[in-house]
Amino acid sequence: MPERDSRSDRSEARRRSLSRWENEGGSPAPGYDRAHAPIPHLNNSELVQLRVRVIALESLMIAVLAEGSDRQLQVAREMADYIAPRPGFTPHPVTVQAASHIADLIDRVAHFEAN
Repeated sequence: MPERDSRSDRSEARRRSLSRWENEGGSPAPGYDRAHAPIPHLNNSELVQLRVRVIALESLMIAVLAEGSDRQLQVAREMADYIAPRPGFTPHPVTVQAASHIADLIDRVAHFEAN
């Protein structure tokens, strides 16, 4: 029975962590209007560096998950399902693509899993 409580505690902690995404870690000051905030354009050099970093992070995630447990892979799959469009909401192409990309990364893990 304690194992079930531990899983539910982890699930609740993950839910709380994700719910803070919008209001912590760079949350704008009160009165800041996010909808009308200027978005700086990235120059080519910044875009290239961003791409390099994303490739590096994806590769690291594959390596970490390849050494991880089946439960960790399951949690990663659950995350893909979590960010997929909710019933009744309009699918946003970037969200759909992100969920699909997580699934692709998990599929790539199989090639590097430790035997």
